[in-house]
Amino acid sequence: MSVGIIANPAASKDIRRLVAQGRVIPDWEKVNIIRRVLIGLQATGIQLVFGMPDASNLCRRSTDDKQVSLDVELVDIPAYNEESDTIRSVKKMRELGVACIVTLGGDGTNRAVSTESEDIPLVAISTGTNNVFPTMVEGTLAGLAAGLVALGKLTTDIVSTRSKRYKIYVDGVYRDMALVDVAFSQERFVASRAIWDMDTLYEVFLTRAEPANIGLASVGAALKPISIQDQEGLRYGLYPDTNQVNLGDPKVDHTLVVSTVAPGMVKQISIADWNLVQLGERVHLERRHATVALDGERSFSVTPDQDVEIELSSDGPIVINVESVLNEASRLGVFRLSGTVGLS
Repeated sequence: MSVGIIANPAASKDIRRLVAQGRVIPDWEKVNIIRRVLIGLQATGIQLVFGMPDASNLCRRSTDDKQVSLDVELVDIPAYNEESDTIRSVKKMRELGVACIVTLGGDGTNRAVSTESEDIPLVAISTGTNNVFPTMVEGTLAGLAAGLVALGKLTTDIVSTRSKRYKIYVDGVYRDMALVDVAFSQERFVASRAIWDMDTLYEVFLTRAEPANIGLASVGAALKPISIQDQEGLRYGLYPDTNQVNLGDPKVDHTLVVSTVAPGMVKQISIADWNLVQLGERVHLERRHATVALDGERSFSVTPDQDVEIELSSDGPIVINVESVLNEASRLGVFRLSGTVGLS
């Protein structure tokens, strides 16, 4: 049985380090995290791991340690240092039969992974910026969890959740999707991909919004918390340029919320309106010039000539909860060395 590792070398290195207090995770720390994942995997009995090739050689460098004894092979694809590397790597891993994929990145990385992962469960480690989909988890524990799931030691349904996603349609044709948020900006061009200026946004859709989130989801959580398990999403409208709106005018209907819109950045956000979005509901957007951002990154532009629709779906990737895996493994006695149940 094998496990895949997708480590994004570009995660935590975008413009938000300049306009906010976003953390930077250097390559050597990503190598260290992967190494700990490998040690956790081999403790469960996993012997073969497939990694994504990249210019920083993250997966290859992680094996340069005497504690790592399992076999790590890079999938055979050309590396262009683009999002397509992730997509093609996951496709290849699926063809090779990996039973679980460990990701290192942010919401955007996992979005790319999910385009090809199908029913392969994901263990998502946060190494990005405003992460909602991946979690902060110790690499060794993530490796243990991924190995136990891959080897079938646990019933996946007990320790995982099928995530939601938004599907975007342009003129009735499927265009793309997002795992966490879809944001519409009044700007006409993609330019810097990362969303960092809230004043440019006028419409946001969320699959989840929890009080501990940062970014667009933080705004939604102030209106109504939505978890990954909830069978609904959230939409809110913004005043694109709050400075141009007299919020003291009794004719202006708005809700003011305090949100952590970026690391080290707490702002008051004026909400024009908001509502819940039900599974299967398809929402028509106002026709106008806009850029569409998916999971925190601007992806494409639309014009008033195009009809844009967005639909909440329940067919997102399977997400493994590391804590649930470890609790269930402990309950089943998987970590006991004596008796008939154990890691080996």
